[in-house]
Amino acid sequence: MESMTRKRRNFTPEYKREAARLVIDTGRTIKGVADEIGVKPQTLGRWVEAERQATQPAKRRTVEELEAENARLAKELYEARKDNEFLGKAASFFAQRRQDRSGLN
Repeated sequence: MESMTRKRRNFTPEYKREAARLVIDTGRTIKGVADEIGVKPQTLGRWVEAERQATQPAKRRTVEELEAENARLAKELYEARKDNEFLGKAASFFAQRRQDRSGLN
């Protein structure tokens, strides 16, 4: 009985980039290029998406956006510290109650 498993093919990063560039630069469909080079359209689609993300310039944020994020993070940190303080006090309270109960029995 023959084995139905196929050996998985590995592609170099350069090959993946070149295949993705065929779609991006020529405007051809992913399916058309995939059929031509012998890979599944889903595989080539992932390569195209990765190449598009890799070639997009990083979005620069404005000073106002950075200041707003900094204020949001400072508030979040303050609230987390207050929650942590409260939880510490609650844990101490319940530990003391448990200890008091154990001492009475």
